[in-house]
Amino acid sequence: MISAVLTALWDTLARGDADPPTPRSPRLRWPMPRWAGPLPFRTIDVVRVGDLVLAGLFFGSTLSEFLNANELLWATRPLVGLEVPPLLVYVAALAFSVPLALRDRWPLAAWRTAALSYPFAIYVTTRLNPDDLPYSTPAAITYLLVLYAVGLRAKPAVSLVVWFLTVLTLWVGNPDTGVVIEMIVVTVAVLFGYNVRVRRSATAKLVEGERRTELAEGAQAVLAERTRIARELHDVVAHHMSVVAIQAEAVPLEARGDPELLEKGLAQIRGLSLEAMAELRQVLGVLRDEEGRTDTAPQPGLDRLEDLVATTRAAGIAVTVKRSGPLEGLPSAVELAVYRITQESLSNAMRHAPGSAVAVEITRTAQEVRLRVVNGPGGASPGPTGAGHGLLGMRERATLLGGTLEAGPLAGGGFEVRAVLPVPDEGEVRS
Repeated sequence: MISAVLTALWDTLARGDADPPTPRSPRLRWPMPRWAGPLPFRTIDVVRVGDLVLAGLFFGSTLSEFLNANELLWATRPLVGLEVPPLLVYVAALAFSVPLALRDRWPLAAWRTAALSYPFAIYVTTRLNPDDLPYSTPAAITYLLVLYAVGLRAKPAVSLVVWFLTVLTLWVGNPDTGVVIEMIVVTVAVLFGYNVRVRRSATAKLVEGERRTELAEGAQAVLAERTRIARELHDVVAHHMSVVAIQAEAVPLEARGDPELLEKGLAQIRGLSLEAMAELRQVLGVLRDEEGRTDTAPQPGLDRLEDLVATTRAAGIAVTVKRSGPLEGLPSAVELAVYRITQESLSNAMRHAPGSAVAVEITRTAQEVRLRVVNGPGGASPGPTGAGHGLLGMRERATLLGGTLEAGPLAGGGFEVRAVLPVPDEGEVRS
């Protein structure tokens, strides 16, 4: 406890410094006019300019008052020696003005200056005006403004020490009935500065919290976009590369040395590769968008479902498609989800059940779209098992639209994927 008190006292008197000033409101910082010329500063700080102007006025008025009082003493009683040396008169005038000029940039330096110079100023005041208060109105205003700056910018312990030393000095130097009012005024000045300090600190923490929230939301948006792009890339690459791999393995067997069949099979592989590259450019186009808001090409929908089925059939998979209900006019997000889930299901059938038959059923009701993709057991050895990102991506697509997706093996062999995707009404789509 004693160590903390001594540290606070030492910081107040010699070592400590105040916090840097907070950024001023634009209303209190004016740009320099063009006619001002090449000055070293670009803005006018209204608070500091006001302090300098007020300090100049206090210095001039106090110096004039003290010099006139000093001359009056010399004129009335020249042999008594009551007049004050001119040097002390200037020191007193500076004591009531310099702390005011320093308080905004260096509050503690301003208070230390006042603490060192005010005894001389009070001595001059009492010698020249023994019937008045030991301090003038400029002295009181300057010191209160300095106390406010200390409470605003200094540490609470330092502000408490400054308040205690000020109150103690008032009590010892002027122990009459008026000292209580002086103590109250001093306390109000320090507490007002401290209250503004607390409010500014709370505001700064709130702003920092909002900034961190914005950064977190931005990072979450970036992560969501990365997940979306990764999901799209997985669906495109997994399907097309599966078809290309199967075709590359089947074409030489089907051609059996026939150049025409071999050329035809290679042309199919080339077409599939070009289609995959086109879809990859489409997915990656959003990364090249300057504003990062829209894709450079429309995403696939149900109008391309027949092309998807034809590609799968070319890889040796028998696919049947059954549609029920009006499938026109679906939201683009729902169409994309149906397309991608079907694409991933067909890719899984090609990899894990080559040669199987796949049935695709798409049913539209008033409020939802139901998708069911079922493949039987494969007629050939399955390919290597993946890491399960395809099923995860399908579930993410359904969840993002507020739907559900279930997938699992069938009892008699094969695999089934069932998805239910809600369809918003026209009002919700427009909004």
